[in-house]
Amino acid sequence: MYLTMLAVFLVILVVALQGTDPTENYFPYKVPLDPQGVLELSWNVSYNREEVHFQILVKKLKYGLLFGMSDRGDFENADLADVWSDRYGQLHMDNQQNYKLLQAQKSTEGLYLLFKRPFDTCDPKDYLIEDGTVHLIYGILEKPVPSLQAINVSALRHKGLQRVQLLKPDIGIPSLPDDLKTMVIRAPNVSIPSQETTYWCYMTELPDSFAKHHIVMYEPVITKGNEAIVHHMEVFQCAPQFETFPHYNGPCDSKMKPERLNFCRHVLAAWAMGAQAFYYPEDAGLAFGGPGTSRYLRLEVHYHNPLELKGHYDSSGIRLFYTASLRPYDAGIMELGLVYTPVMAIPPGESHFYLTGYCTDKCTQMALPPTGIHIFASQLHTHLTGRSVVTILSREGKEKEIVNIDSHYSPHFQEIRMLKKVVSVFPGGFGIMEEMCVNYIHYYPQTELELCKSAIDLGYLHRYFKLVNRFNDEDVCTCPETSVTQQFALVPWNSFSRDVLKSLYDFAPISMHCNKSSAVRFPGEWEKQPLPMITEVLPEPASSCEHSSRPPFPMSPTVVKLDKAATK
Repeated sequence: MYLTMLAVFLVILVVALQGTDPTENYFPYKVPLDPQGVLELSWNVSYNREEVHFQILVKKLKYGLLFGMSDRGDFENADLADVWSDRYGQLHMDNQQNYKLLQAQKSTEGLYLLFKRPFDTCDPKDYLIEDGTVHLIYGILEKPVPSLQAINVSALRHKGLQRVQLLKPDIGIPSLPDDLKTMVIRAPNVSIPSQETTYWCYMTELPDSFAKHHIVMYEPVITKGNEAIVHHMEVFQCAPQFETFPHYNGPCDSKMKPERLNFCRHVLAAWAMGAQAFYYPEDAGLAFGGPGTSRYLRLEVHYHNPLELKGHYDSSGIRLFYTASLRPYDAGIMELGLVYTPVMAIPPGESHFYLTGYCTDKCTQMALPPTGIHIFASQLHTHLTGRSVVTILSREGKEKEIVNIDSHYSPHFQEIRMLKKVVSVFPGGFGIMEEMCVNYIHYYPQTELELCKSAIDLGYLHRYFKLVNRFNDEDVCTCPETSVTQQFALVPWNSFSRDVLKSLYDFAPISMHCNKSSAVRFPGEWEKQPLPMITEVLPEPASSCEHSSRPPFPMSPTVVKLDKAATK
């Protein structure tokens, strides 16, 4: 029976199972794999052995289970347990078996499968588990199959993907104060719409005369039964310039939502599916309450309901743990990367294109204290075309360390990542790559610097438009009243216009946005600033495989060269 050879571990195993619950429960991370909650994944990470231990609970067993990973969640070119799929989705037995089944047990809940896999198997057909987003894929076989070749992956009705951060930081839990208080912020009894995507907004407020406190921890509160639907949640504090905010409880995109709610953007807490409780370092906390702050808060819940299920009610939210015993430092959030502007554009039809945003030493020397700041968490963010993001700390033209990296980034999964170690940043510079991307770093002590981003100088971009239009003998207006978006749309895209734009991004001066929380720039000249020069880049990560045939991963955006074949 070829079925027993699948990514499956099932059928023959079912006969031998014992009717006892698992004796150990050392899986701290848990997510539902499918929207119906039939498959539940738990896992743990061993950094010493460089292994991930998985436990899958199959609540309704049929004829087989496919489980694995792929670059973007596709079943083509995927690494499935004990098999792999080609570009057509056809399954093949893997000559090198790297998923090791450790245990299989029946219980009152269903079938438990316990197995492990190395981070790096040294097999080029296998997925490399690394920091950042991992796209897990699953499929349930609903009828017997005579052979491996008979499985039509595209015809599976019950299949899908789940995005998680498998490699969680190996850090200890800080001690909490004795006077700890809690506050749960959640929308009451929301009727989840029977549509795939819903963003739900709910307004609440702090008590009158609520003094300054420090948030030292927060955790999700998920309504039982909705674990597979509640995708992520955020709590925002509103802008202090408004004395009141209207109460609202409804879809965030509704025409009935008051416009003033758009001024509630200061992040107090953020959670994504699969994340655990978030702890602040022992000597810092996030301030909220007190003079000069708003007592109004906005909860935003993202419901992901691809099966368009009906009749689900939800009161999920976030529980804040806070203290009146203020810690030595206020924590802050700073935005790094590319300015939200159309001047940093990507030509159509590109399969790979790298953009870089900077936080220059001129800005950090002016805005950061001489003793520097300490980064303890990071949240990467792009729009829909972002595929890979990295933030690199540089000093005096030399790349020192990677602050955060996600080479399989998805805009549909953006978890705040606790860093394995605190990164100390002294007045120097950062770089961050990829389309319209930013990094929200969590740090202490808090400074006035809230945004440190860059974009290409607009004057040089206008010179580019004139050059390519003249070269292509095009009579296109580049006058001021023609927007940048319109001018990009009129560019005749060919190998010349593409290559010149890439070169322009590599040498043209930049416009720096070195901004305070009031959106006002720090004093100084920030236009036509020289592009920071990186003279020494970080080496590529060493592989533990002696004869690994894996392609090297580009560690630094400053030295990445686009494969010319990708532009053809």
